[in-house]
Amino acid sequence: MSTRQEKICGLLKEEVSDILFREFKDPRLGFITVTDAEITPDLQHARIFVSVLGNDEERATNMAILKRSQHFVRQELKKRIHMKTLPDIEFKLDTTADQGIRIFELLEEIKHDEE
Repeated sequence: MSTRQEKICGLLKEEVSDILFREFKDPRLGFITVTDAEITPDLQHARIFVSVLGNDEERATNMAILKRSQHFVRQELKKRIHMKTLPDIEFKLDTTADQGIRIFELLEEIKHDEE
């Protein structure tokens, strides 16, 4: 990833997080955290990774709300970020926290079995 891509990803992560917490007014949206952003080398498409607190049903609901809000988020980004072409936004669920918890649980089981 080039330096420009890294800077844009950091900016996207920060701005999308701010938009979702300050501008987006949907009471159905649960507790979400913007964890990362990726952008294609041509700067046309961006993936915003979010972590959602809750069970699978709540995650699915929140992801559906975010999917419907992509246009709104892009319009707000247009007001904040001045780029020649603003990338299309796509939200993806970040499951790395769940994987980390699962690994921790497995390690605890192994430790418990050894004792």
